[in-house]
Amino acid sequence: MKTKIMLMVLLVTSVMLWSCGEASGENGKEPVKTAANTGSNVVKSNPSGLNTFQLEHGVGPITAEFKLAAVNATLAKTGEKVFETKCFSCHRLDDRYVGPPLREVTKRRKPEYIVNMILNPDEMIKKHPDAKKLLAEFMTPMTFQNVTKDEAMAILEYFRYSAEQKKK
Repeated sequence: MKTKIMLMVLLVTSVMLWSCGEASGENGKEPVKTAANTGSNVVKSNPSGLNTFQLEHGVGPITAEFKLAAVNATLAKTGEKVFETKCFSCHRLDDRYVGPPLREVTKRRKPEYIVNMILNPDEMIKKHPDAKKLLAEFMTPMTFQNVTKDEAMAILEYFRYSAEQKKK
């Protein structure tokens, strides 16, 4: 009975998310300024319609590369609290759950991609080929959890901190 209810909730949520339509007027082909091109726009075509920066760093509000310093343990602790409140229902650090394990996500993805996925999961799932693959594998779309940019940066720091702790 409990499983049937959870499946119904999952099905209804999935249908609602997919029926929302286009979230913005952005076509994904517009050039994005990056730190690497210092003001000149670079657009390279590909089948997904995303430019080179978007393919590497995701689609969303983060449109320039971060210059990350050493891991900040205090910010990581804040990120851990945000993760446990807003992400833990679907993600674990080391185990596959509803979504993929995230301890070593910083090894698989650019920091900007991670933050864009946290802040803009709907558009990422619609446009980014890797996000589409994750949806196909996990069969559950990631939903926006009303995370602010500062909270997303704290979560990123928590992932960086957790990955370093595993090495020790």
